[in-house]
Amino acid sequence: MSKQQGAQFLGPQQREAAWEQLQTEQFDVVVVGGGVVGVGTALDAATRGLKVALVEARDYASGTSSRSSKMFHGGLRYLEQFEFGLVREALRERELSLTTLAPHLVKPLKFLFPLAHRVWERPYMAAGIFLYDRMGGAKSVPSQKHLTRAGALRMSPSLKRSSLTGGIQYYDTVVDDARHTMTVARTAAHYGAVVRTSTQVVGFLREADRVSGVRVRDSEDGRTAEVKGHVVINATGVWTDEIQALSRQRGRFRVRASKGVHIVVPRDRIVSEAAIILRTEKSVLFVIPWGSHWIIGTTDTDWNLDLAHPAATKADIDYILGHVNSVLVTPLTHDDIDGVYAGLRPLLAGESDETSKLSREHAVARVAPGLVAIAGGKYTTYRVMAEDAVDVASEDIPARVAPSITEKVPLVGADGYFALVNQTVQLGEQYGLHPYRVKHLLDRYGSLITEVLELGRLTPELLHPITDAPDYLQVEAVYAVVAEGALHLDDILARRTRIAIEYPHRGVNCAEQVAGLVAPILGWDGECIEREVETYRARVEAEVQSQSQTDDESADALRAAAPESRTQILEPVVVVPDRV
Repeated sequence: MSKQQGAQFLGPQQREAAWEQLQTEQFDVVVVGGGVVGVGTALDAATRGLKVALVEARDYASGTSSRSSKMFHGGLRYLEQFEFGLVREALRERELSLTTLAPHLVKPLKFLFPLAHRVWERPYMAAGIFLYDRMGGAKSVPSQKHLTRAGALRMSPSLKRSSLTGGIQYYDTVVDDARHTMTVARTAAHYGAVVRTSTQVVGFLREADRVSGVRVRDSEDGRTAEVKGHVVINATGVWTDEIQALSRQRGRFRVRASKGVHIVVPRDRIVSEAAIILRTEKSVLFVIPWGSHWIIGTTDTDWNLDLAHPAATKADIDYILGHVNSVLVTPLTHDDIDGVYAGLRPLLAGESDETSKLSREHAVARVAPGLVAIAGGKYTTYRVMAEDAVDVASEDIPARVAPSITEKVPLVGADGYFALVNQTVQLGEQYGLHPYRVKHLLDRYGSLITEVLELGRLTPELLHPITDAPDYLQVEAVYAVVAEGALHLDDILARRTRIAIEYPHRGVNCAEQVAGLVAPILGWDGECIEREVETYRARVEAEVQSQSQTDDESADALRAAAPESRTQILEPVVVVPDRV
């Protein structure tokens, strides 16, 4: 393994080295938050030649960035809200990721927009999609195509004939959000950023009237340290206000959390060769193909409870089932659901009382000397948000700050990806894997696939599937810990893989096997393995029970009562008096 490759490994050794670096080095930028905006900001700053640290209280993408609709899209519906700048910006970012930055992770996806009204709807939607295409949507994907009712039903036979008068085919893109976020973090580390999860900010450092760093606490063992930086960037999404309060500075904006729920059902429950987008009275509903499943969502409701573990209720699930069943020949039931997840959108507060109407534009503010906050936006525009945040932060950095170059920086795994796709058969023969398995791995790791598979050379059984989650190889669980920063079963089963939402058992049936695979690397003894497995089972049980509740408060109480895998995390953070 070359030194260049090793620089991006986020394993236990790197984690300990990072702890030492955090408390002994002076950083230009300290980023708080391991969601896509935070890791994107770390990557932007590092590739400008700055010395960067990033800390995350839990895991990469453990909040909003692992619970999206899995689309890297321009936001067709925002055209109706006249947010043309946002759509144009997002489509440009989609094009960059699809072709240059992350072609191994961002994939084109065919959509069907069923038309329900005669006369006016086809020209209205055609004009909107034409504008969408011209803004950037049709550069690397085909332009729209109009379909009769018969044509639309041939594309999606599961739709009721009475639910549509015709359709329009267009293209967008799909992404595994959690893997993408983690890959951005690895890319930032590759370019020199010190990144560390399970590292919670519990206070701010000050010199005179300026912020000069943060106090952090290890969420695993309770150790504390001080991290010094010329500027701190608060990129914590729905936790923005909480971190802002810790800084004891008045914020320039507030963030409001909107809950979005998705359900996951087997692929054979809906027969369609395209994703489907449906209009609702509030917003839109997506039906997205996801391997051997469909992801269907989302809801859009205000949320004022636990930010770490938003809970889906029976009412949320019934809302989704009701809307999708209104157009399906064979209705879905609760028994068809293999997985459910809920996420929180960080919306800028103040524009409207309805969360579905809140702006998806982002805001950046220099809250105080040495402290910058960024919030809002959408997943697709993370790179632009990061660039804007570092531009504002540069005011507090003594050295000259170079312009952003991340539009020219492919994520790790992107270089060489297309060539490897053409070598799928040869790779399969080399490692004794079926070509479909190699293709699956390429779309998760890109050109890093050889790093993954080389772990199986010394231990061939690692190239066998996980027994109760056969879509994944055992080596993927090991690689998640060795190279991708996973510290707990939840990190592996919910984010490095998507076993937690793709199997009816939600990862419980394979928890013990996976724990046994990673225990030697993480230093777990028998007692640790048992605790990890029981904690994961308890969290899944609480999640499943919460989904039978009719209101947010009851569902939240069940989720909140489940144990945390990161036993030393503080909720809420106790404010420690600042040192002058």
